[in-house]
Amino acid sequence: MTVGEHQAIVSGGEQPLTALDHPGGPTLTERPELTMSDEGIAALDGPFTTRQLLRLDEALRVADQQTGLTFSVYIGDLGEPTRETAEQLHRRIEGAATAVLLAISPGQRLLEIVTGSEARKRISDRDAKLAALSMAASFAGGDLAGGVLAGIDQLASHAGRH
Repeated sequence: MTVGEHQAIVSGGEQPLTALDHPGGPTLTERPELTMSDEGIAALDGPFTTRQLLRLDEALRVADQQTGLTFSVYIGDLGEPTRETAEQLHRRIEGAATAVLLAISPGQRLLEIVTGSEARKRISDRDAKLAALSMAASFAGGDLAGGVLAGIDQLASHAGRH
């Protein structure tokens, strides 16, 4: 695992491209489309079920409220160089100085954690590395949503209340 300035590269699983946004956070790409099956059950065109998306949305909202930071998640190809792509995505977040981005590229088996200048004062590289290790363990077990939830929770806990 390599950890640089607010960066962690970890292993993940194979999942299709998607992005998750939430009120107060960026819309990095459109949300996956929900389609109804013959049985009337909503199906999601992406790596998360509807229930997982709701849990992730709630975790982002709670982390934002408790810390005063803006937490966002991007899941998809990061292009090369991956760090620069993640930083470009981070800059698109309104109030980037107080933003924390978890950019996950399962196909590339990479995770980039990008913190803004103000968020960096509350979440150290060591904190990001610990969150990344926890996320990697979940990803290795095939639990993408659980890994993202764990990462959000740990980073928010390290940031503390505002």
